[in-house]
Amino acid sequence: MSKKVVVLGAGRVGKVIAADLSKDFDVTSADFNQNALDTLSTRYPVKTRVTDLTSATAVGEAIHDADLVICAVPGFMGFNTLKTIIENGKDVVDISFFAEDPLELDALASEKNVVAAVDCGLAPGNSDFIAGYYADKMQIHDFEFLVGGLHFSRTGPNGYLPTFSPPDVWEEYIRPARYVVANKLVTMPALSEPELVEFNIAGHHLVLEAFNTDGLRSLITTMHNRIPNMKEKTLRYPGHIDYIRELRETGKPWTPDTWKPGDDEDEYTLLRINLKGIENGIEKKISYTLFATYDKENKMSSMSRTTGHTCTGVARCVLNGSYTRKGISPPSYIGEAPGCLDSIFTHLKARNIIFEKDDV
Repeated sequence: MSKKVVVLGAGRVGKVIAADLSKDFDVTSADFNQNALDTLSTRYPVKTRVTDLTSATAVGEAIHDADLVICAVPGFMGFNTLKTIIENGKDVVDISFFAEDPLELDALASEKNVVAAVDCGLAPGNSDFIAGYYADKMQIHDFEFLVGGLHFSRTGPNGYLPTFSPPDVWEEYIRPARYVVANKLVTMPALSEPELVEFNIAGHHLVLEAFNTDGLRSLITTMHNRIPNMKEKTLRYPGHIDYIRELRETGKPWTPDTWKPGDDEDEYTLLRINLKGIENGIEKKISYTLFATYDKENKMSSMSRTTGHTCTGVARCVLNGSYTRKGISPPSYIGEAPGCLDSIFTHLKARNIIFEKDDV
């Protein structure tokens, strides 16, 4: 009998997750938005359930028979929803971008004998898998990743429209950014320390602005005293920082009307992961680069695909028993687990999400 998976959230990423897992599992998508559910169920063999995801009781009822739950709700709902899933004793893979520390739920997840994999999206997610994988194989002294989702046409206000949940994008711009220098935690305002970075990739010459955001997340804890220097930056087109600072200072943040991309936008996602360290006494530099574009056939954005398929790669590791650690599992733990990184990257490659590795 096929295992049952319940996906909480039928947004842009939740749709990708449900569609992918429905190929092999009995999938139910739960959301308050009937139109989103109808759009999903007309194209894929997915059951639907109208659910108030802000209600712990309603969530508990929706996941009652699940073998695995996917938490794909907006960040402001994420922590409480994850807690509810764990309290119901269900294994879970989570991609919600919440401000709270998920490790606060580790004792509860262990008590409930639950596998709770968190931050299993693009980045955090793939970046952390790689950090965990290589931290066991070499002495890493510098680790950095740059990530962004943008439109080729530079459409929208100041040439930008978000490629994932607008509230979560705005959270990146207001949450203080943390990074690590010489094993010391440094906190800076979001948008600080801008620099221009050039990319020549897939026939495109891109000059992008990189700035501090709070993307290291659990790496600050899991890689403490293992990687002395760690930093994450977000990528946007030059001039974006001034635009966002003006919005912050005038008290006029994003609105659904001005920051709502369509499903047919020509956009891309770019992730560059760099690490330096020593392996067997030899200095090494390793980089991974991902460049993904809009899927016209399935009408799925690159950010939705790279985030959603990373999540389903982890979900399959949990469902097939190759990842079984109980408690809260930040993605670096998954990267350390034998075979998981290769399994996830093979899964992504089959969906035309390919990391190019440069090893010096």
